[in-house]
Amino acid sequence: MSCSSTTKQPMGLINGQLAPCPNSPNCVSSEMSTSTAYIEPLAVKIEPEAAWLCLKRSIEGLGGTIKMAEDHYLWATFKTKVFRFVDDVELRLDADSKLIHVRSASRVGYSDLGVNQKRVELLREKFTEEQERVLKLAQVTVGRALADGF
Repeated sequence: MSCSSTTKQPMGLINGQLAPCPNSPNCVSSEMSTSTAYIEPLAVKIEPEAAWLCLKRSIEGLGGTIKMAEDHYLWATFKTKVFRFVDDVELRLDADSKLIHVRSASRVGYSDLGVNQKRVELLREKFTEEQERVLKLAQVTVGRALADGF
């Protein structure tokens, strides 16, 4: 009997959404609201295009490698700290709803011991910090323009 699986969900959008999580506890997704795999999507607080750039910076800041980036879809990989397993993180920008849907899944093993959920929460924190940095920069820029008589 094997304790790991190398089955991998296809990367990319399926009918405009992220792929569903498998029935094993090694995946979380914001597009599975009726599942134990559910996790909240990321909130977009700035212009969607700027938020997408903040997201990329956040992923790289957490040690992720961006494998594919399109206007509304991003695929990145992360390596686990102990065994260096590769996990996949997929994100879909829903600009109208000001949300970024997320799916984080292990490629191997049955359980991830909560690693994917923790990763998404770390990404949420970093992404929020990046957006707040952009907002502060915008306020400073507007303040200077007003002070200069713009």
